[in-house]
Amino acid sequence: MSLINTQVQPFKTQAFHNGKFIEVTEQSLKGKWSVLIFMPAAFTFNCPTEVEDAAEHYAEFQKAGAEVYIVTTDTHFSHKVWHETSPAVGKAKFPLVGDPTHQLTNAFGVHIPEEGLALRGTFIINPELTIKTLEIHSNEIARDVKETLRKLKAAQYTAAHPGEVCPAKWNEGAKTIAPSLDLVGKI
Repeated sequence: MSLINTQVQPFKTQAFHNGKFIEVTEQSLKGKWSVLIFMPAAFTFNCPTEVEDAAEHYAEFQKAGAEVYIVTTDTHFSHKVWHETSPAVGKAKFPLVGDPTHQLTNAFGVHIPEEGLALRGTFIINPELTIKTLEIHSNEIARDVKETLRKLKAAQYTAAHPGEVCPAKWNEGAKTIAPSLDLVGKI
């Protein structure tokens, strides 16, 4: 069963965020757009490149009213050391969420049981805690956060403009489509 248009289930975990340990729950996500970016583990090879990519675009996510959460199967203690020792991860101003119990990786369908790690999953969640987009792929393929930002803006646009859809390669400011019987077979 797809998680699209389902509600985020209750959870509680710890994160390292701007020099402090914080609690993160589903209520932390409520009331704003959220982007959960699952990664296998701290101190790996591709993961720091993705954290750095998210950090370099973080201001754009904030401007769009969204919070970014990086989630790995490590503890928040590991994330503190990762943030302090990796130049790439040290750029992160968003929460680095620990999921050592695998509650989140299981709930979001990205858990690899035989490895105890997560697949690379990206989830955009609306302010009402509904999952609007998801992307899951194999761990050897890193993501480009610009595409996540594009999808966030498309989800926000369609939420604000019911009855319109964002076509392929849509970017903010581009033309959308208002589906109608008159368009069937004409696009």
